[in-house]
Amino acid sequence: MAGKSFPILYIAPTNVSEAVLSSGVLKKLHDEAPNPSFTIVANRRVAPLFAEMPKVANLLVTERRGSRRRWFGLLGPLRARRWALVIDAPAGVIAGRLRPRGPLRRAGEDEPEHKLIEAARLMRLEDDPPAPYLFVSEATRARAAGLARGRGPILALAPGARWIGKAWPIERFAETARRLLGSGPLAGGRLMLLGDRADVYEADTLRSVVSKERLVDLVGRADLLTSYAALGRAHFFIGGDNPYAQLAAAAGAPTVALFGPSDDRVWRPWGERVRVVRGGRTLEEILKVDPSLSAAVRHMVDLSTDSVVSAAEGLMEEMGG
Repeated sequence: MAGKSFPILYIAPTNVSEAVLSSGVLKKLHDEAPNPSFTIVANRRVAPLFAEMPKVANLLVTERRGSRRRWFGLLGPLRARRWALVIDAPAGVIAGRLRPRGPLRRAGEDEPEHKLIEAARLMRLEDDPPAPYLFVSEATRARAAGLARGRGPILALAPGARWIGKAWPIERFAETARRLLGSGPLAGGRLMLLGDRADVYEADTLRSVVSKERLVDLVGRADLLTSYAALGRAHFFIGGDNPYAQLAAAAGAPTVALFGPSDDRVWRPWGERVRVVRGGRTLEEILKVDPSLSAAVRHMVDLSTDSVVSAAEGLMEEMGG
């Protein structure tokens, strides 16, 4: 006979990349909490990440974007319920019977803290932080397998960027793919493209890099969980500081992440098989030019194709591939 349920309210981060990085905490609670029953509150972009997680009684989707105000205080009906554990990720607040004892230790102010460590710290797990993990149904895995079916290794690219300042020139993505899939270590392999509907036009340049039978085009065709499952079949991933880089690393794909006007100490994809490549300027030097990181300036142009290809080939060599 099943015991009494342990109701957990999880208010998810508002950013997809942060939600992926903090997903290991949910996995640990799923596995170790006594008979957990989750209610997850997330915005419409983040919610699909949890759509197939077991033991979720309610997945509440909100359009509210204000990350500085506690959603728990704004969602009246939830306040009346007695929760065994409440994790308000945007506010960095935890309460309930599983709340770890002792004062919360903060990171040193002189060193930015990685988002995964920040999430793990809420449960005092920072010394052994749980890696990102997303639950995926067999149906989704089967769909991803169908989309990625074919022969030959897969190089996955996600060139999308929400802001021009973080966009690496699409022509350089194309040249990188030609070199790695031509005479490079993935010679004769296939090209997987990832992105949402906003990236469909941008990906046109990449679709001509390989023949149609060697192209796995998921741009605008695969949701986040399907993309995650498909990336588990990729032999290598290259992309900017975007959610697909986090999904790729979480799925176990060797990953080269391209950074410029963002802090890789905070947002670096998690895992041993991850390499970060930056251009000639540090983040501090970029901030001198664009202090608010909002100017319509291509901050990634000083990152060369040679640097990215070299990083990819170096990681493949380390892996023995």
